Amino acid sequence: MNNQKVVLMVLGVLVLGLAATSGVLYKQVRTLKVDPQKVSEEENRKVLEAVGKLVLLPEEAPTIATVTDPEKLKSEQAFFAKSAVGDKVLIYTGALKAIMYRPSENKIVEIAPLIIGNPNAAPAPAPAPAASSDSSDSE
Repeated sequence: MNNQKVVLMVLGVLVLGLAATSGVLYKQVRTLKVDPQKVSEEENRKVLEAVGKLVLLPEEAPTIATVTDPEKLKSEQAFFAKSAVGDKVLIYTGALKAIMYRPSENKIVEIAPLIIGNPNAAPAPAPAPAASSDSSDSE
């Protein structure tokens, strides 16, 4: 008889635990469906807070990206040589700076200047001067 009571109590605790977990998960899914932007903003805030404790950040709001395919990135840009899945890249276009942060280790992996455009491209040729009917050209 005593063993039955213990088994029933354990089962009762398990049922309550599962019900509580289900309720929490339901609430999170509902929040995500209603306002996915809010969830993204909260995640970005946490990343900025963590990185801000490790390095002085520019005042502007960055664009934040998550590394999903490091092998492809490693072959394209040296900045991603040490990247791993899940790393966060903070891109500051005004400050011309990129920061790679690894949340799993709470470490800055890389900081590099941001080069916008293709620095190896040849400059565009200057347009030929157009003929003008302006009277200031004649002497």
